[in-house]
Amino acid sequence: MHPRLAADRDGLPLLLETVRQHAVGLLKEISEREVVPSAPLPDPDPLPAQGAGLQAAVDDFAARWEPALSASAGPRYLGFVTGGVTPAALAGDWLTATWDQNAMSSLDGAGQHLERETIGWLRTLFGLSEDHHGTFVSGATMSNTVGLAIAREWLGEQQGISPAEHGAGALGSVRVLSGAAHSSVPKGLSMLGLGRKSLVRVPTRPGREAVDLADLEHTLADGESDGRCIVVANAGTVNTVDFDDLRAIAALRERYSFWLHVDAAFGAFAALSPGHAHLVDGLDLADSICIDLHKWLNVPYDSAVQFTRRPDLQTRVFQNAAAYLGPLGDTPDMAHLTPENSRRLRALAAWFTLRAYGRDGHREITERCVDCARALGDAVESAPGLRLLAPVRLNVVCFTLAENPTTERLAALAEQLAAEAFLTPTVLDGVPALRAAFSNWRTTEADARRVAAALHAALPAL
Repeated sequence: MHPRLAADRDGLPLLLETVRQHAVGLLKEISEREVVPSAPLPDPDPLPAQGAGLQAAVDDFAARWEPALSASAGPRYLGFVTGGVTPAALAGDWLTATWDQNAMSSLDGAGQHLERETIGWLRTLFGLSEDHHGTFVSGATMSNTVGLAIAREWLGEQQGISPAEHGAGALGSVRVLSGAAHSSVPKGLSMLGLGRKSLVRVPTRPGREAVDLADLEHTLADGESDGRCIVVANAGTVNTVDFDDLRAIAALRERYSFWLHVDAAFGAFAALSPGHAHLVDGLDLADSICIDLHKWLNVPYDSAVQFTRRPDLQTRVFQNAAAYLGPLGDTPDMAHLTPENSRRLRALAAWFTLRAYGRDGHREITERCVDCARALGDAVESAPGLRLLAPVRLNVVCFTLAENPTTERLAALAEQLAAEAFLTPTVLDGVPALRAAFSNWRTTEADARRVAAALHAALPAL
């Protein structure tokens, strides 16, 4: 054995304790750390010929790279839709690496059983019936892509062909209808051979990102005869957390033939709050669903789940024939359900946080984040130099400058906030804007007030 490896093996208990202490120190100060540090990025070093051992690697990482890393795990990182890592999820992730399980085959099946138990818990959390079968994937993009891949196979089933066998070209033209599809949808369509141009934008309701139902039905009727249609509904749009009327859209299947995929990447968590559960009424009626977990469930990157009512079509797409993999059977191995043949036991971090805090703990996180968003929304409305671009429906505040809201001025505002808070830019109805998304378990209303104070202080300098 290489001497450095042998030394680290023999000294591992003490080395891991050093790493633990270092991690604890970082977590203690994460709330007060610069959210986006001003430290420059280090120049890349060449690969060392002789390794220095774990302790030296920790020291080098702390000296060279940590000063440049953002506090994305902290309470005022409000860009994108970024969760943190609950204490239980952190422990679960540590044990995930410790056990180093590739939970894809029933030949070594304990990890798969743990994942199925976790999927069952998540199904209950989001109010889904047992008709929905789920699998862990890397994030919302992969979850949407897997759902669309199953939809593609369903389109083939309507024509008596299998795109998985004969290729997407065998389908002919396909229409994918959506009011405000996330950017991951056209990306997925590109990967699946359906093409970005298959996405047809259906008009939305005035002043909303929710699809206009009359326009959707009109579009369906226009092309109903070809039977090649997917509808992508939204349960929480990125800019304004708007929700399509899922139950009404599902009812349209009584008159028109289409596959209903729901992108509920973070909007699905509305189901946890009694005051907001109506927003996802009808989610269980979808044919496939995307839900991201490294957002509002607050588990580490990367983790998401996809659900579908047609696991038979899913295995038709993703089955992998090899002697060392288990058979399809009634309960297919995970290797037959996603593009991956091997991956870490993603379910463990989710299992830990659900086991530790249950439905009530995660409901409290959800509702606290919603309260924080409302507090910041109220502060924006009260600031003479700012204006809301949409009501605060759930956990996102979308706003702009009251006067001359150019991309450059908003970028300057975001830069002035960088040490205190991180917000990401967007454009809503042609208006440049900033958006703050609250989904971190650490965030409190005190953090929302700090962000509001920083916004008010930055305005005079623009």
